[in-house]
Amino acid sequence: MSSLPISEADLHAYVDDRLPAARRGEIDTYLANDAEAAERLQAYRGQRDALRELFAPLLAEPLPATLRRLAEPPVAAGEAPPGSWLPGWSVQRIAAGFLIALLGGVAGWFGHLQYQPNERLAAAIPLARQAAVAHAVYSPDLRRPVEIAADQEELLVKWLSKRLGSPVRPPKLAGLGYELIGGRLLPGNAGPVAQFMYQESSGQRLTLYVSTERQVNGDTGFRFAREGQVNVFYWIDGEFSYALSASIAKGELAKVATAVYDQLEPK
Repeated sequence: MSSLPISEADLHAYVDDRLPAARRGEIDTYLANDAEAAERLQAYRGQRDALRELFAPLLAEPLPATLRRLAEPPVAAGEAPPGSWLPGWSVQRIAAGFLIALLGGVAGWFGHLQYQPNERLAAAIPLARQAAVAHAVYSPDLRRPVEIAADQEELLVKWLSKRLGSPVRPPKLAGLGYELIGGRLLPGNAGPVAQFMYQESSGQRLTLYVSTERQVNGDTGFRFAREGQVNVFYWIDGEFSYALSASIAKGELAKVATAVYDQLEPK
């Protein structure tokens, strides 16, 4: 009897170590004979590691009191306080479940290009974190890091400008050693977002995240955030919010961010 075909779901489960030994053996054989699939799997593994690193600090944060109470050992019969309906649960299990739910939500967020307006959600997810997650998901991809490549830049600009409802263009960063790879459309909190990706000769990548969503903090000055190993400079300029993300030193990223700002600032 022939084995079942290898699907993308199988590859993701392989990366997450969620397959039985027999199925892993079949995929090992498949990967040994398909270099393209093996390369794609390496990109999936890079995305997984980047997301884990990005959200690892959440595991160090204290649990809310309501969840901590659920993790307390059950009391004697007849003395259980209201709400103590999860005997045997531990802080570690609740924290792990919380992180799994969060990562699942992130995967779902980037797994489609449909969106629904939601101002409360826009307030809940800061721009810097949105940009850092998008960078962590797409920058390790070796096969298809962008939807439209730089050799079709005119088409890319027209497409993204139409979807965002305002003219948008990628800055030129060749003088700093970064060449445009291309770009893609992403779902934001309350509307579409553009992502431009650049690459340096060593293979280091950076991404520019461009959104028309209104941010809760209206400060137009440069701001810095660090999400895992991803550094982010972000700012508001006119109708756009920008975030530049990369796993490079803060000082180097600041130079690139300044060059981007100078080019995009209305003259």
